Amino acid sequence: MAEEIKIKKKVAKRGDDGYKIVSVRMKDELIDKLDRLSADTNRSRNELINLLLEASVDIVKIEE
Repeated sequence: MAEEIKIKKKVAKRGDDGYKIVSVRMKDELIDKLDRLSADTNRSRNELINLLLEASVDIVKIEE
């Protein structure tokens, strides 16, 4: 009989970290602006998009 049973820790699946993957179509010009901003701030494009969305989502006003 085996002396011990080894069980590996479960690896978190993608999305289990509180983030979801979202695919968005963007114009080339916007991607270029994001890439320049990314280079200037030393942040990833993904990080910048999240920062910009978080800063703007609460200030949107819907017009009737």
